[in-house]
Amino acid sequence: MTENAYPGLPSPPPLGASALPPGTYEGHTVLVTGGGSGLGKAIATEFARLGADLVIVGRTADRLKAAQEELGALGGRVTASVCDIRDPERIAEVFDAAPVLPDVLVNNAAANFPVPAEDMSPNAWRAVVDITLTGTWFMTREFGRRHLAAGTPGSVINVGASYAWTGGPGFAHSAAAKAGVKNLVETLAVEWAPYGIQVNGLVPGLFPHADLPEAIRGNLERTDDDKASRQPALRVGQARELGWAATFLASPYARFVSGHTMVVDGANWQRRNVVNAPVVPVREQLGRGPYGQ
Repeated sequence: MTENAYPGLPSPPPLGASALPPGTYEGHTVLVTGGGSGLGKAIATEFARLGADLVIVGRTADRLKAAQEELGALGGRVTASVCDIRDPERIAEVFDAAPVLPDVLVNNAAANFPVPAEDMSPNAWRAVVDITLTGTWFMTREFGRRHLAAGTPGSVINVGASYAWTGGPGFAHSAAAKAGVKNLVETLAVEWAPYGIQVNGLVPGLFPHADLPEAIRGNLERTDDDKASRQPALRVGQARELGWAATFLASPYARFVSGHTMVVDGANWQRRNVVNAPVVPVREQLGRGPYGQ
């Protein structure tokens, strides 16, 4: 058969469409870390389209301000807070400054860059693990404590990665951190369900976007330009598809879904070949010479 003989998975509905009723999140506030750009902003956008007020958190004031204006045009109130999520005291200040206690927390902020394990410095390990895992924990703990004290229900969504299950050559720091994030989903879902707090995970596949970190972008560009043919779906993801999944998981229609991690990647992470391609060491994939030279 020719290369174009397979249809792949259908394209999603257009930008602005939603499976949930209009106004599903009216009267609710959603906090999104890393909400000033990329997939975090895409997730925040879909909550805003459904009537949510937003608190977006990030480390770059200019980026947050631009996102605040863009998201505010969708109709809801948008609060922007500069915060390093590795700092629990600053996290408490963000919650104190929010107009109301957020009903939903989306832990999207993370750090990542490709590096062979043997080249990884202690600072590189700490930076990725402290932001991706410890920062997620600090945010979630603050959210949980406040809802427990108030006796109110809430919903947490932790953005993960499929190599939490499989391991991630070239990303030992991030894969280890994301495995911890996935475990937090499963642990806290049980601990907090009696109090009305659901905890779920959301894993994106390949969603190319303008705000990809340069190191990740460079890694993708070392492959050919036809990313779609490398996915079982024969296409890449559209950012709104991740946002739709997030709005469902935190919605009234998913109240009995907790401790679950939803993978939105067109089945790419489950892909297996009958005969595997030749092994290419990670150093070679990243364009690095022999170790120590």
